[in-house]
Amino acid sequence: MPPKSRFAGKALHPAQSIKRLIKTLFRYYPKLMTLVIVCILFSALVSAIPALFVQSITADITAWTQTGDWDAAKAVIFPKIGVLIALYVLNLIALTVYQQLMAYITQGFLCRLRCEMFSGMQNLPISYFDTHKHGDIMSHYTNDIDTLRQLISQAIPSLIQAGSIVLFVFAIMIYFSVWLTLIVLVGVAFMFVLSGKIGGGSAKYFLRAQETVAKTEGYIQEVMNGQKVVKVFSREQPCQAEFDALNEQHFEAVYIANGRANALGPIIMNIGNILYVLIAMFGGMLMLSGLPNVGLAGLPFGVDILVPFLNMTKQFTGNVNQISQQINSVVMAIAGAERIFTLMDTEPETDEGYVTLVNVHVNEDGSLTETTELTKHWAWKHPHTADGSITYTSLKGDVRLTEVDFAYEKGKTVLHDVSVFAKPGQKVAFVGATGAGKTTITNLINRFYDIEDGKIRYDGININKIKKSDLRRSLGIVLQETNLFSGTVMENIRYGRLEATDAECEQAAKLAGADDFIRRLPDGYQTQLSNNGANLSQGQRQLIAIARAAVADPPVMILDEATSAIDTHTEAIVQKGMDALMKGRTVFVIAHRLSTVKNSDVIMVLDHGRIIERGSHQELIDQQGTYYQLYTGAFELE
Repeated sequence: MPPKSRFAGKALHPAQSIKRLIKTLFRYYPKLMTLVIVCILFSALVSAIPALFVQSITADITAWTQTGDWDAAKAVIFPKIGVLIALYVLNLIALTVYQQLMAYITQGFLCRLRCEMFSGMQNLPISYFDTHKHGDIMSHYTNDIDTLRQLISQAIPSLIQAGSIVLFVFAIMIYFSVWLTLIVLVGVAFMFVLSGKIGGGSAKYFLRAQETVAKTEGYIQEVMNGQKVVKVFSREQPCQAEFDALNEQHFEAVYIANGRANALGPIIMNIGNILYVLIAMFGGMLMLSGLPNVGLAGLPFGVDILVPFLNMTKQFTGNVNQISQQINSVVMAIAGAERIFTLMDTEPETDEGYVTLVNVHVNEDGSLTETTELTKHWAWKHPHTADGSITYTSLKGDVRLTEVDFAYEKGKTVLHDVSVFAKPGQKVAFVGATGAGKTTITNLINRFYDIEDGKIRYDGININKIKKSDLRRSLGIVLQETNLFSGTVMENIRYGRLEATDAECEQAAKLAGADDFIRRLPDGYQTQLSNNGANLSQGQRQLIAIARAAVADPPVMILDEATSAIDTHTEAIVQKGMDALMKGRTVFVIAHRLSTVKNSDVIMVLDHGRIIERGSHQELIDQQGTYYQLYTGAFELE
């Protein structure tokens, strides 16, 4: 297997993750996010300025108690109260607007991010999925995305609002009294020190929680896929013990992270209460001592300064507490964002090919003309950069591997000097022990992996020059492990060629020998399949996979243990259809049942990545070498 590091995206610094997340958010919704921030800032300003009104109204009431002119006081106080009410109404509108917008933006952002992730995942090489647990990959779409939902819908608006209120209130505090502001700053500095120690300590556990939940989900997915094996070998208890260990690790990480984070709120809240008392004490001392007040407003220190300042102290510390409470969401989101961006930044499958597959008309003189019509004639369109000309080569299915070497990991070669020549219409079989390199050869023809040395030519064209999507469109493959998708039987067969008609799908099923059992299903071809066709036998699933390859009608077929899940009686029925399917096509067959490869044009025997024998069935039997031993051994077993 290839090493994981080859496909892993480069991990981002936490600050880079947040910066990139916010840039992506504004890239998706620039105007709406700007409107949201304006609404939040307006709301924060309205939340801060009541202190100014309270100071002014308190001063007016103090003046009224001294003069006794209530009418004059009403003429000043009531308009101020009216303005304050109007601001609160506007604030309510702003809050409603931004909350509704954030609900839309959050879900839209996550939707588009999932689309980007999935689109990028489609471009990853097969080897990435060979080296990463599927449950771990799924965790990106569930747990990691959910952490971003909390960040965008709750944490970011709360941080902007609370941070803005803190700045506005701080400015008003300086405006009123520098002495009392200094006391508040000392208390807040102490709050931030505690937040850094407690919150910073919880951060690494939140990161660990994201990793452990991914491991747990990966293990669950693995055990669910292998449930039959677990039960056959009575491994329920060991599986339970291993799951309990993983679950315990997750529990400990989440418990410590949340325990530390949740302790932060009460601590800061009580520091705020102590600070409130200190402000009241020092404020009273200033009033009694008659010390001059220092502030931008230049107002003398009195009740009209102390009362709003006490309220601002509560508001200031409350919003600092609100900021600290978002540490949980921010840290978890950073962990989720790092994993998501690592997946998105993983190097995609490279494709330097420029030769494409096109429909052509065959002219009377044998020349080819490209057409947009759907014909049964295909050709390779080969543009030549040297002179700007374009040549067309008929798609025939001539596949040649010349002195090919290949290694999954550098320095560990698994195929040595492999040469295979398959002319159009020939049937080539690969036999050998497990791990000899049979499937690896077919993976190289598909370009699931790229060779280290040698050449692979398709109709005389180096396959490195052919676009991978076009190359794979010209190949049909039936794997040993069958994958059926949720949907009807008809839809699963049509997966091989989406534009195929119902009649063509049914014809393909007949060719594969699947039509009979499909018609006996409850709804025939419209029978719904789910959970990888769990309501079908393994052999029936394999027949549908063969029909899927048949409807694609490619010139080259790869059958990797295609009949391994079919009993010998069914195999006899299918073989007739398979022969018809293979007629006129270049076919590569991998089989452990040597009876299925007897009629091949050439049989290649592999051992440890080398072709040690090649020839027809009779030629290899006459040689009485490895193939002879394999064949006679299989015959004796049968």
